[in-house]
Amino acid sequence: MPFPKRSDVDDFFAQLPDYQRPHLEALRALSREVDPEAVEVLKWNLPTYVRGEKTNQWMLQSFKNHCSLRFSPAFFGPHKAAVTAAGYESGEGFVKLLYTQPLPIEVLTTLMRARVAEFEAGAE
Repeated sequence: MPFPKRSDVDDFFAQLPDYQRPHLEALRALSREVDPEAVEVLKWNLPTYVRGEKTNQWMLQSFKNHCSLRFSPAFFGPHKAAVTAAGYESGEGFVKLLYTQPLPIEVLTTLMRARVAEFEAGAE
């Protein structure tokens, strides 16, 4: 069943079920803290943090049993081992975050900061 269409990022967060809200609100706050210059937009019906003309920094995804912090696979590949070593599942470009586990704030902050640094160094 598809998620309901959101009108903007605030609407995305307003429509979250209570059990998803803590993780996704924490990811939103962390995103704003780590990259205050990023613009928060809705792309593919999901919150996406964008820099410059149109460079996606990362995206937040919500699912029934977990949420994800998604980066481009090219960026995420070299960082995947650190995510696994921290005890979290990952896939092609994303960290899988179960609602029943605490968020690995240090790991997520490191990933976000690395992505910001990559962008600021001139990478898209």
